[in-house]
Amino acid sequence: MAAIPLTTHEIPTADFKARLSNNRLLGLTRLLGGFGRHYAGANFALAVGAVAKTATYLLLQYFVDEVLSQPDFGRVLPIMALCFIGLALVEGAFTAWSGRLAALTAEGVTLRLRNYLYDHIQRLTFTYHDQMRTGELIQRVTSDVDAVRRFFSEQLIGLGRILLLFTVNFAALAVLNLKLALISVICVPVVGIVSFFFFRRLEKAYERFQEQEAVVSSTLQENLTGVRVVKAFARQGYERDKFDKENWEQFRRGRRLLLMHAYYWPTTDIIVGAQTAGGYLFAALMVINGEITVGTFLAYVGLLAWMINPIRNLGRLITQLSTGMVSYERVAAVIREDREPITEGKVHPAQAARGEIVFDDVSFEYDSGAPVLHNISFRAAPGQSIALLGSTGSGKTSLVNLLPRFYEYTSGKLTLDGVDIKDLSREYLRQQIGIVEQEPFLFSRTIRENITYGVSREVSDEEVIAAAEAAAIHESIASFPEGYNTLVGERGVTLSGGQKQRVAIARVLLKNPRILILDDATSSVDMETEADIRDALERLMEDRTTFIIAHRVQSLMNADQILVLKDGRVVQHGRHADLVDQPGIYRQIYDVQARIEDELEKELAGV
Repeated sequence: MAAIPLTTHEIPTADFKARLSNNRLLGLTRLLGGFGRHYAGANFALAVGAVAKTATYLLLQYFVDEVLSQPDFGRVLPIMALCFIGLALVEGAFTAWSGRLAALTAEGVTLRLRNYLYDHIQRLTFTYHDQMRTGELIQRVTSDVDAVRRFFSEQLIGLGRILLLFTVNFAALAVLNLKLALISVICVPVVGIVSFFFFRRLEKAYERFQEQEAVVSSTLQENLTGVRVVKAFARQGYERDKFDKENWEQFRRGRRLLLMHAYYWPTTDIIVGAQTAGGYLFAALMVINGEITVGTFLAYVGLLAWMINPIRNLGRLITQLSTGMVSYERVAAVIREDREPITEGKVHPAQAARGEIVFDDVSFEYDSGAPVLHNISFRAAPGQSIALLGSTGSGKTSLVNLLPRFYEYTSGKLTLDGVDIKDLSREYLRQQIGIVEQEPFLFSRTIRENITYGVSREVSDEEVIAAAEAAAIHESIASFPEGYNTLVGERGVTLSGGQKQRVAIARVLLKNPRILILDDATSSVDMETEADIRDALERLMEDRTTFIIAHRVQSLMNADQILVLKDGRVVQHGRHADLVDQPGIYRQIYDVQARIEDELEKELAGV
């Protein structure tokens, strides 16, 4: 019997993408790779159990026809009892072992598949994640994978059990009486046709149900993520109505699915019931006519029930197989997506980047025919700071997203230290780049784990503290009862906006990248906190090529170069002193912001 894997290290690995098939049943069976012996063992044990059950009825026929007619049958009775008990023990033991092997196989395949999907989804492109809803992906990794688990633990092994029982019991009936055996299978093709009819419709109904369940999951996930906004705007009623609408649609589709099951069962019950009653009547008439013995009749009654009831369940399994096949296709659709080639690159520098970045007539579009950036050209020398200013949708974030190759530019040339970034691996580029976002994301882990998240080596406490001190967050962390072991809430909600931002800065400082991207890093905090963060950013920017996205002129006026973007084009380029003297967008923004600050200062002075 095949050994059973007991730890995750014993679970065989698999490249599921190589095992996909357009034939869903074939594709599902290919998921078994590495567990084939266990599943074969489950079916073998199932066969032994089926044979033992059938042998019980044949033994019953022998006991009634041969043993009971003997005058000294009492002497043989203990032996017959031991035979019946032995067959029952064999059936029970092998059936239990079959279920154990099938369950362990199903759980092992599920564990491996879920781990693969989790890793695979992280490696998909930003374009894919832009287009796919988070709730949809969660649905496929949880509900659909669980449907695949049930396919192996219940449906496929159940299908094998039914076919084995039918084959073994039909053979036994044929040995007892061929005429009875043939009469007993009249309903089989009828049940098969009815099951196939429902299978095609159930398959489509289940797919629509799963799609709607994903919509409900996405709605719930979005609401929980934005619960603060919901409460702040008192939109609970609106959110409830939106969820009710999607939940009602899921109810409607689920009701249709259950009604189809409800129609199926009475139909097969009538067919199977008619077959059973007709078989019993025909066998009874044969006993009356002396064509078969009473022992044969009793054995027939048991064998017929043991063969016909599984045929009824065969129809149920055929309809349930649709759920596994639909879920397999939904999972396979994710697996078919190409991963982002992280390590691929023609050039593999042995040292860190110097930080010289050149945009030479670079253009970019997310979708074919919809350009976002047009003919961008400038050079950033190592250690320089480049500021990007422009209205929302002007292309600032799209421009900096080209640097770590989150997206690929469509024309022109973009180089790092004289090498086209398309010739450098994404892994190398992202090791050289640190990003501080407007809304930094913190994981539900300790502060220390969040600070060390960007490095893959062991980090000492001294290094963590040094990074926190440089980011002006060490004193705040030290004031917490658990210090650096303080658990932050989901998305870092237990920390203030300024504290989260400075933890993110400490994380980048510890990574020590050569290139920085500051995406409006001070726009969501108060003036006092902004000053502290700006001091931390100044330390972070030393000797690093830095791209600063900002809406406040005061945040970028010290930059070595300022690029003013409009509709994806650079409309002004220079230093603050040059641009403020030129008519154009930059001076307009500067004048407006300066006037607002003057009025604010006057208002405060008059208080």
